Amino acid sequence: MDGWQKKHLLGIKDLSRQEIEIIFELAASFKELSQREVKKAPALRGKTMINLFFESSTRTRTSFELAAKRLSADVLNFSSSSSSLSKGESLEDTIKNLEAYHPDILVIRIGYSECLHNLSRYTLASIVNAGDGNSEHPTQALLDMFTVKEIKGKLDGLSVLIVGDITHSRVARSNIFGFQKFSAHIKVCGPSTLIPYEFDKLGVEISYDFDEAIRDADVIIMLRIQKERQEISFFPSIREYVEKFALTAERIKKIKKDCIIMHPGPVNWDVEISSQLKEELHPLILKQVENGLAIRMAVLYLAGTKKRKYEDIN
Repeated sequence: MDGWQKKHLLGIKDLSRQEIEIIFELAASFKELSQREVKKAPALRGKTMINLFFESSTRTRTSFELAAKRLSADVLNFSSSSSSLSKGESLEDTIKNLEAYHPDILVIRIGYSECLHNLSRYTLASIVNAGDGNSEHPTQALLDMFTVKEIKGKLDGLSVLIVGDITHSRVARSNIFGFQKFSAHIKVCGPSTLIPYEFDKLGVEISYDFDEAIRDADVIIMLRIQKERQEISFFPSIREYVEKFALTAERIKKIKKDCIIMHPGPVNWDVEISSQLKEELHPLILKQVENGLAIRMAVLYLAGTKKRKYEDIN
């Protein structure tokens, strides 16, 4: 597609506004495809995608697998727990061995931050970042932005509030990089222990007062408390966190009438969001899941149509 020159999708930070809009345009057409009786297109017929998930995932892995199958690609799911990695094989050697199968796309989720540029040296395949450490989760941010654009009709100049576990959130970082390309005002809010000091260098506003922060937001993105990434306790108790930073039936009365409330999932109900709001907010969260399929179809199409070049390997 004209305007798209990238072989890999490693992060939102590397994308231009034009490249993001190309993904949105493709996603809109693929979303229409998913609403037909026959939900497949031959766009990636003969291509092979390997899902390499070194961390647990349900939504993202399933979404990428279904997206590839909708585009008629062959799909292989790789589990690190049952692979030679568990026997001591290095990650680089694993990638090199998989390269022997001549895959076209590697979708990788991994616990190490910013390692995918290095891994790209060992394969001719296009690499799609499905979440790397605390660094980025580009397709989640793209589906969030695509959903907002669908509802609001624009992204330019919006006020976006990201709430919760900012420290451990790759979703927060990718959303910041993405929305900023459309001149959005970004504010992050949470306990001081869960907002890294370097975030003030990203051009975002930092708040520790949720009740004040929600009043002017056009979009609120509630983040999951990632207990599995927290080696120590970052706040005294869940009860105190809920009291100060949970979206409750009382707090929702303070937001704008047209404010969009989102969550990347899975939701810890009655921690990040009160279960009293489940009936009201769950449909939009499911809309994010639906749009995630369309976004990942678009990304896989762009990655899968880039030609393999042997001179690309160092």
